[in-house]
Amino acid sequence: MAHPLIPDIVACAKPIAESLGLEVVDVVFQTNKKPPVLRIDIRNLEQDTGLEDCEQFSRAFDPHLESQNLIPGAYVLEVSSPGTTRTLSLDREFVAFRGFPVVVKTYAPYKDKKEWRGNLQQRDDEMIRLTQKGKAIAIPRELVAKVQLDDQTES
Repeated sequence: MAHPLIPDIVACAKPIAESLGLEVVDVVFQTNKKPPVLRIDIRNLEQDTGLEDCEQFSRAFDPHLESQNLIPGAYVLEVSSPGTTRTLSLDREFVAFRGFPVVVKTYAPYKDKKEWRGNLQQRDDEMIRLTQKGKAIAIPRELVAKVQLDDQTES
């Protein structure tokens, strides 16, 4: 389950990213680490995302986040590019990557599995639909923790 501060952090990060020509792709707050780690994945909308993009966003975002006092105590901010095994979250990503191999991870087992691999067919309001070796699979969206592009092409 996502940390309850994630929506507030995203709301704080989005305008800064947009002002730099970037997009916030994913935010994860790992409170099980000491100190906790806030990881933000960004993407350059015009070209491949580079280290300069991550540095530029980090320099702009870190003081803004600090001024908002959203996160109590010490934490580590990591800004990175999602790369090729990136998480799909936006509707347009699910359309753009239709037919691509993905890994779907669920919060709880669905049909005795927490990880599904297959080719992405569709995401609608209720299901994530895949094909796996020609067989159709529909996984309820409320169980889905993450959908990522898969660098293994077994499907």
